[in-house]
Amino acid sequence: MVVLAPSFRLPAELEALAERIVSVLQREAVNFTAKGAAPKIELAALQFTRVVDPGNQLPGYEGVWRNARNDRCGTLTINSDNSFYAEYDLFCPHPRDPRWFVEMVTAWGNEASLRSEAALIPRV
Repeated sequence: MVVLAPSFRLPAELEALAERIVSVLQREAVNFTAKGAAPKIELAALQFTRVVDPGNQLPGYEGVWRNARNDRCGTLTINSDNSFYAEYDLFCPHPRDPRWFVEMVTAWGNEASLRSEAALIPRV
């Protein structure tokens, strides 16, 4: 993707989709962290940049979540066809199964089909 210009807000027609995505990520984060330990994943905290897809020259958006130290802790990419991919880092022990460590939660799909899951890695 080619970056065009920074933009702090999504177009109005994409905000509802972005809210759905963020809501799903938040639900997954709550499910895969200890009670009360889930990060607060918010649409308002995303820093968006307008980009151009080199394959079709149409605009899309890339958003980044940053933590208090300004480290990137998540991303949301909305493509020109409104398909998307989002991830948010958790890096915590699995709350119910000590064999696993939760790396991140992800969501992907399009307006009609939204899927999500947690990325687990074996605990050593």
